[in-house]
Amino acid sequence: MPKRQNEHLKLGEALREFIKENKLQKGMDKVDAREAWNRLMGNGVNNYTQSVELKGDTLYVSLTSSVLREELSYGKGKIIDMLNEELGKELIKKLILR
Repeated sequence: MPKRQNEHLKLGEALREFIKENKLQKGMDKVDAREAWNRLMGNGVNNYTQSVELKGDTLYVSLTSSVLREELSYGKGKIIDMLNEELGKELIKKLILR
């Protein structure tokens, strides 16, 4: 059992420390990337999105519409920039639409 600290921590700081100590950041990044996609793309794109998965620095997005996939492929760079800005860090370097 970890040693108890006597100092008072804010809840956010305690959660960040817990995530760091238990090496949970990769999992949190995956969840954050999925949520960022849903927020930024809106209902029109989300209705055709089957799955969003972050592996390393690549975001894989499965879409049910080939027309939408083609349209989004033209703006991959801008989508990556928007997602990284939403996440607050350079997490995504490549976007694969399938």
